[in-house]
Amino acid sequence: MSDDELSRRSLLDLFHEEAAAQTRTLSAGLLALESAPADAATLEACMRATHSLKGAARIVGLPEAVEVASAMEDCFVAAQRGELHIDAARIDALLVGIDLLTAAGDATAAPLAHEAVEAFVARLKGGAQPDSAVSAPGTDELAALAASLRLPEPQREAVTSDGVEPAPSAQPPQPRSADAGRVLRVRAGTLDRLLGFAGEALVESRRIRPFAQGLLRTRRAQGDVLAALGQFQERHGDALDVDARAALADIRNAVASLDRQLSERFDDLDRIDRRGTQLAQRLYDEALQCRMRPFGDAAHTYPRVVRDLARSLGKRVRFTIAGESTQVDRDILEMLDAPLGHLLRNALDHGIEDPETRRRAGKPEEASLTLEARHSAGKLLIAVADDGAGIDLDALRASIVARSLAQPQAVAAMSDAELFDFLLLPGFSLRDTVTDVSGRGVGLDAVQNFAKAVRGTVRIESAAGQGTRFVLQLPLTLSVVRSLIVEVAGEAYAFPLAHVRRALSVPRSTIEMLEGQQHIAFEGRPVGLVTARQLLGAGAEAMTAEDLNVVLVGSEAGLYGVAVDRFAGERTLAVQPLDARLGRVRNVSAAALLDDGEIALIVDVEDIVTSVGRLVREGQLTGVARGGAHDGASARKRILIVEDSLTVRELERKLLEKRGYDVTVAVDGMDGWSTLRNAHFDLVITDVDMPRMDGIELVTMIKGDAMHRNVPVMIVSYKDREDDRRRGLDAGADYYLTKGSFHDEALLDAVNDLIGEATG
Repeated sequence: MSDDELSRRSLLDLFHEEAAAQTRTLSAGLLALESAPADAATLEACMRATHSLKGAARIVGLPEAVEVASAMEDCFVAAQRGELHIDAARIDALLVGIDLLTAAGDATAAPLAHEAVEAFVARLKGGAQPDSAVSAPGTDELAALAASLRLPEPQREAVTSDGVEPAPSAQPPQPRSADAGRVLRVRAGTLDRLLGFAGEALVESRRIRPFAQGLLRTRRAQGDVLAALGQFQERHGDALDVDARAALADIRNAVASLDRQLSERFDDLDRIDRRGTQLAQRLYDEALQCRMRPFGDAAHTYPRVVRDLARSLGKRVRFTIAGESTQVDRDILEMLDAPLGHLLRNALDHGIEDPETRRRAGKPEEASLTLEARHSAGKLLIAVADDGAGIDLDALRASIVARSLAQPQAVAAMSDAELFDFLLLPGFSLRDTVTDVSGRGVGLDAVQNFAKAVRGTVRIESAAGQGTRFVLQLPLTLSVVRSLIVEVAGEAYAFPLAHVRRALSVPRSTIEMLEGQQHIAFEGRPVGLVTARQLLGAGAEAMTAEDLNVVLVGSEAGLYGVAVDRFAGERTLAVQPLDARLGRVRNVSAAALLDDGEIALIVDVEDIVTSVGRLVREGQLTGVARGGAHDGASARKRILIVEDSLTVRELERKLLEKRGYDVTVAVDGMDGWSTLRNAHFDLVITDVDMPRMDGIELVTMIKGDAMHRNVPVMIVSYKDREDDRRRGLDAGADYYLTKGSFHDEALLDAVNDLIGEATG
């Protein structure tokens, strides 16, 4: 690439940045002009923005952009002189001009089509038509312009009626002050690594404190030695000769000198510790702040989207954004666009009534729609609220029953909050017909999936005739998570507090068996009990204290108690992603460093709930010891059954459990390999033909792994040819049993031959 080409590319990049800033000013100004068409300050801001873009486009050689900006500037100048009126139709045209300028500023896009520019200029100069005529651009014309621009769908809605009026306080953004500082481009990965190093530095700085405390103990011990020497001199000094007394005095002086030096060094270390910790904390806070962006960076596009959609639906809406300066994690902000778009469209289409319906209900014809972002109690709260009709609970109940999601009696007894949760299910919609805006049942499901992905929650509030409010409760950042630290088999694990319902201490004697599963009582209802040791592959329970430590996780529909060995308090952890080479680790999402430098694995609570459901369905929960007695399972030999056939799997499991073995099942080779890596087993029984990974591959991997090659493997397969048997044994299997000649005693005898009786 030549120097001239490089220079032009740099200029285009600069123009792209300027176009983004100036078109944002124009968008805010045009929406403000809908409620105050003659506002001098707004017209001046819009005129200056188009004038600047015109000059910049001329410099970088974009004649089409020059023509668009010039036409828009002429329009604003004429409005300032009182020669034309900025009405809704002209604002529609000017918004298309903003789209053209945005496209022109995209260095990676094709140049603007000359026909699109000519159509825009002609339309803008044509002026507004009377209200009785067409009050907005034709659908075909908008479609042609949008196609040439390749813009996102929400900005290409056909509009037909009165539009959205922003809050009176909406003003065009003011130019940045000179002290705003320079802006440098830094790759996201670089910032993430910087934050990781800052977190490690913070942890390392805290390790000085235990060392300083050890030094303090040494100093105290030395003081005791000095005191002992003094007592010895007082009691036995007269019995010593002159030389001994002199030597003792020299020793006392030397120890006293060392004590003073140690005291000085301890004071220095204490200052270094405080200073180092403060600097590391400030470094971490600043690195974390680099990930944060104001909510307004993402919210500035919504007034335009709301305006266009409201006009297409024939509704009048006053849209307000609160908390634009609220700081939001960069990654969360980038993911917010789709869920907030769903919520806004849902409010406009489902919640807000048309002007005539509102008038008959005694409401203002202009509805209110608010988007708010704020920090509260260490969380980011984002709310979308409208003053529309609210959620029809009778229709919601009927829809739940019609879809066979719950029995009528159960639905009738549900609270409002429990009913609202059904709106978040995949494919659920109260609309009988599908439109361009809604009815497919994917919007709120996408909102729920987003919230789960970032360890957040969705709450719905609604009152008949008064409106609806959706509240997203999200973490302030994905880089830091407030967690409950627990100990499982001597290892530290972290449960994100956003997914922890409660931490309890439960007497073992209160554990009850219901339908073959252990339960504890919580708020008058039974809650299934599982062990973290089984879920995390940490082996059987070793400690049997009088009380059981339980973490409640899951939702109302699936609430479980996870028994852990010990609670270790709450911590704010810097999240460290797992090495990609590990692949997906079941029930674990990430890792973090604790204050003492030890590593804690962050539990994936959603995965935990899924794993519990699978274990419940397959009857594989081992349970915990009750009443202070030791769990007999800890002494039993453990067998892993890898079988894709539910019938065969259950038959083998029941046979072996009846004989006293501790049995775990996996549904295919991949699942079996993952299970084997996370727990100890005395024997593996596997089928051959399975999805994802067959039995031969599994045997080969087991026998090729240094940690598991000594685990006996038995193949149980319908393949009874000698070639099949030879292939299994060559792969490393210790026993080959055909299902054709399969019977109870044959399996049990083979197991006994390989590992002996169930208890050692």
